[in-house]
Amino acid sequence: MVIMGRVASAFGVRGWVKVQPYSEYVDSLLDYEVWYLGHEHGPWREMRVLQAEARDKTLAAQFPGCTDRNEAERLKGLLIAVPRSSLPEQEEDEYYWTDLIGLKVIDKEGGTLGFVSELLETGANDVLVVKGDGGEMLIPFLESVVGDVDLEAGTMRVDWSADYLS
Repeated sequence: MVIMGRVASAFGVRGWVKVQPYSEYVDSLLDYEVWYLGHEHGPWREMRVLQAEARDKTLAAQFPGCTDRNEAERLKGLLIAVPRSSLPEQEEDEYYWTDLIGLKVIDKEGGTLGFVSELLETGANDVLVVKGDGGEMLIPFLESVVGDVDLEAGTMRVDWSADYLS
């Protein structure tokens, strides 16, 4: 499974939920009629999406059997995933955002800056949000900054320093 977002909260009073997508494009999840809801290490429950729509930087969605706000609130915090086999193949040096979240970020001197907690789309370029001992830092996701990304090792090397302003 590839985690594509999470249920952030109930949305309205008719059982809809607000979804925070973890994808580059807010509407990427709309391509899938079936989502899997669960926790990072499972179990996952298959859920057919009755209705879903993009709303600014989030999605609103409704699932079968979820007809009021109380039922929607019970879904809060669940992760949303799709089978990796259903995702399109990537080009070399392209990554799904979800694969970058959790990577250890190492600077050019070999020091650990922290771990990628999320990515932000800024318009000019994407930005890595890295959380470490020194707090949170923002690192541009640019070829000139991000070097080797090793998904198997769970690491990303960057030409960046903890001293840089975020």
